[in-house]
Amino acid sequence: MTRVLVTRPLPARVLAEAERHFEIEVRDVNGPMKRSQLRAALVLHDGVLATLGDAFDEQAFAEFNAPRCRIIANFGVGYNHIDVAAARGAGIAVTNTPGAVTDATADVAMTLLLMTARRAGEGERLVRAGKWTGWHPTQMLGRHVTGKTVGIVGMGRIGQAVAQRCHYGFGMDVLYANRSEKAVGFPARQVTLEALARAADFVVVAVPGGADTRHLLDEAFFAAMRPEAIFVNIARGDVVDEAALIAALKAGRIAGAGLDVYENEPTVPEALRKLENVSLLPHLGTAALEVREAMGLMAVENLRAFFAGETPPNLVN
Repeated sequence: MTRVLVTRPLPARVLAEAERHFEIEVRDVNGPMKRSQLRAALVLHDGVLATLGDAFDEQAFAEFNAPRCRIIANFGVGYNHIDVAAARGAGIAVTNTPGAVTDATADVAMTLLLMTARRAGEGERLVRAGKWTGWHPTQMLGRHVTGKTVGIVGMGRIGQAVAQRCHYGFGMDVLYANRSEKAVGFPARQVTLEALARAADFVVVAVPGGADTRHLLDEAFFAAMRPEAIFVNIARGDVVDEAALIAALKAGRIAGAGLDVYENEPTVPEALRKLENVSLLPHLGTAALEVREAMGLMAVENLRAFFAGETPPNLVN
């Protein structure tokens, strides 16, 4: 029977579906696989259901002329932890799970945008610490969201879902920076990255990770942003030069930030953790049971189709 390694504990519904088709082995820890485990996965299994942090890089594939593994089905839309070209060279297909994550991730973008603008995290900390002295007219004045301008960096599925929420939910003007123009069904204007930084009250980052976008948002970008603007990242941590972001926040060059991802996860710099004008979430973008089930079932279907001789629905190489 086809042997598949599942690299993390997944929802019971997903594992039950995987067991219908394959002989599965499930790692019972939530940490990424180590180098030796990556090697064993490629040697001992026909397929791997992997996820964020499982670093299938060029070195992992270079050790084998013909590994047993024929497919890596990624649990997640982002796959910058997998060297797709190296996998292809080793004869290994790679799939991902787009679509399933779109709305959940866009919702978290709005959560961070509102949390940071209205100082919700700071306010909750105040209440929990027993330091709230009661309502008054100038208490914790934040920034109004409705009717402002949002600039979205990356207008793929998630970027468009964020734009839709901003336009229809909050009457915001939408600007976006993207390699190509997008027809989204509501007013949205494509601009350069620099023009977006200069005009937006809120910047939301939704580009894929990878070598092409590493440190896309750098010191020059933050210098161009307005001092009252808020920066939100729900993409990948390494698309942002984290040191440059911290410097901009500490110097007051931007008003605040809402982050769900970090450059060196799970490490979050102490400098970020100390800043009251920063909302920090532990990579919750897709953390809803229905969404994680949908992602897992999509990954299993990619595996099933591949081993049935069909083209997997979400092949990325």
